[in-house]
Parts: sequence; C-alpha cells; structure tokens
Amino acid sequence: MNRSPVTSAADPVLPAAAGPASGGVIDLTDVEMFAANRHHEAFRRLREESPVYLNPSADGTPFWALTRYEDVLAAYRDHDAFSSAHGAILGGSFRAGGGDTASGDMLVASDPPRHRMLRKVMHPPFNSAMVDRVTAQVRTLVRDAVDAMHRDGGCDIALDFAPLLPVGALMAMFGVGRDDARHIVGLTREMVGYRDATLSDLVGDERTRLAHAQSAIFEYFADLLEERRDAAGDDVIGMLLRSEINGEPLDDTQILYNCMNIAVGGNETSSYTTCSGILAFLENPGEWRRLAAGRELLSSAIEEILRWSSTNAYVQRVAVRDVVVRQTRIAAGDVVTLWNVSANRDPDQFDAPERFDITRAPNRHLSFGSGIHRCIGAPTGNAEIAEAFGALLDGGLGLRLAGEPVRLHSNFILGFTSLPVEVGD
Repeated sequence: MNRSPVTSAADPVLPAAAGPASGGVIDLTDVEMFAANRHHEAFRRLREESPVYLNPSADGTPFWALTRYEDVLAAYRDHDAFSSAHGAILGGSFRAGGGDTASGDMLVASDPPRHRMLRKVMHPPFNSAMVDRVTAQVRTLVRDAVDAMHRDGGCDIALDFAPLLPVGALMAMFGVGRDDARHIVGLTREMVGYRDATLSDLVGDERTRLAHAQSAIFEYFADLLEERRDAAGDDVIGMLLRSEINGEPLDDTQILYNCMNIAVGGNETSSYTTCSGILAFLENPGEWRRLAAGRELLSSAIEEILRWSSTNAYVQRVAVRDVVVRQTRIAAGDVVTLWNVSANRDPDQFDAPERFDITRAPNRHLSFGSGIHRCIGAPTGNAEIAEAFGALLDGGLGLRLAGEPVRLHSNFILGFTSLPVEVGD
C-alpha cells in the first residue's frame, strides 16, 4: 500500500476537482443509474478521471465522492479528519441546523472515544452464542424454503427466499415470532428503499417518506421495549437494558437507535447480498459448478459475493478539518462519501475486478467497512449467507432465471426487489 492520499491541508493543492472528461456529468444521487446497473461504468470513469469528485447534486447540496480503494480505506481509518457523527446516509438526518439526531447514541453515528464505549455495549448481541442461535433459526427457514422451491418449481428469490435471512436473525435476536419479524423487515425495507415506489405505500416527498419509515421502526421497538422492560431476557433488548456506559444504564433513546441499527443493518447485508450472489452464480454457472464440486470454497465464495454485490454502496462522513486528498482540498464541514461499491472494483487493488471469482485471494473488500467502523454484525451476516447457499447446494436445485431481475431504486443499498427463478436441470 502506498502512502495515504490524505495529507495535511498545508500541502500544495489544486482547484476543486472537475467532473470526468468524458461522457458528461455524473450525479451519484441518480437512483435510476443504479437501478439500470449503469453505476459501475460511472465509477470506472470517476476512478480514472476524477477520483476526488465534487458531486453537483440536483438538490443543490454538493458532496465529495471518494472512489479509489486507497482513498476510501484511508478515510475509513482517519477519524481525526472524517467524522461519522452525522449519520451514514446522505439526507438521513432531520436535526435542524445539521448534525444527526442519533449522533453519539447509535454505533454507526459516533466517533472515538464514544464509539468505543458503544461498541463494547453492542458486543453481547453479536456474541458467539447469539450467532449460533441466528444460524439455527435461519437454517430452519431456508431449508423449508428450498423444499418449497422443489414443490412449486421456483420462486422469487427477492421476495420468498432472501428475506428469510433477516427474518430468522430477528426472530433469534429479539425473541419475536415469524410474523413480527417479517413486519420489521417490511419496515426496514421501506426505510432503505424510501426512494423506490414499489417498496412503500407512504405518500409525500422522499424525506417525508424516510421520516415516516424511521418513525414506524421506532414505534415498533418502543412497544417491544415497554413490554420487555420489567422482564429483561436474553434477547437484544434484554442485553441492552442491562448495559451501562460509564456506570449509567442506557436510556430508551440509545436502546431504540441501536435496535434500529441492528434491524436495518441485518436486512441490507444478508438479504440483498444473497440476491446479488444468486444472480452472480446464474450469470456465471461455471462458478456454481466449482462450488458444488468443492464445498470447502464456500467461505471464499461468500467473500467474493460480498465484494461483487457491495450492498452498502457508500457511507457518509463529514470533514472535521481542512484535508487534502490527491491534491484536492476538502474543507472542514464538507460532506464526503466513501464509495465501497467503487473501491471494491478498483483494478489497483483487485486483479480483473469485473470477473466473479469464488477463489479470489486476497480479497480485502470494503463491503463491511474497515477499522473501528467495520460492521459489528459481519460474522452474523456471513453465517446467514452461508446457511442460504448451503441450503441451495444441499437441495441440489438447478435454478434459472424466470423473468427480468428488478433492481432497487437506491444509491445507498444495492439489491433487488424481484429475482424470479424456476427449478431446472
């Protein structure tokens, strides 16, 4: 790895980066570009021509986009220069005057030293015993689903199979029934897909729909918290009710924010990644045959699925001070986005990144972030995905596409709202 491209603001700098020299302006808030699967070409242009890119944004709020692996990795790890306290998603905050309502209370919206305290609190919900419970619940659901695929001759992976991963995880982690878990998944999908009309019956502009979706999730967990308050068990809410920071118990707001963090994070990393992985195998049947012939490749296959899908396309940061990246000055207070989806296909880091290769090594993708902000639920997500593909392998299903895949209209979460398959030879 070369020297970090993040340098002192006293270093010589060039004017703000212009857009790519070829093909016109790129707007990374254009969800149609992502839904049409044109974003990989856009990121290729940005990496080559404008790796530190000032996105113009139609709404008049420009932001910086880092698209090369080296730059994204450096920004993840430089907490002195780039703050996480303003939330992970562009436009996701509703606090007047800037900032984020969850700042310092939700793990993903915190900086050191507060982040270290919250991460310690959030370890018990992701301990090995909980991962085992999640794995067992997901295994039951996905194997039943594979049996149903046999009976019915196929299914829609995005609706009938992949959502069972977060459903099983929520059942195990929060001690709720299958119907309640499906309800939570529906709410989180409305939140992450608030720009996709097919996922929400909510009315109003995008920010209003996002606010309503977030409120519905809070209301559900607030009711569950009240129900469990006097009889805290070994579920996530019970663990958080018994947790302390500096000798003080968590307040309700902190518990609710982190319950939402778990619910949303579990949905985006497991369900959508599984959809993308299944499509990758359908488009690269030779890789599926390799995996079926050598189950020991499942672990490396999952890492390649994570790189390939890059479900969490970006995270937001805010510059704490003036910094320079590749001779471009980013001013204190500027919004900066770290594009995992672009970094994960950077040819400077990955050989032939456009090739889906289940034996790729090394495979240091950034799909779970890096450093202290590496996703705390990564082992749980990996276990869920392993159960999904293990069930498909054990079921001996020969799947083929039965219709056109439909991608989610989002630039934050990359996935599918429909992936119809049928059982073939």
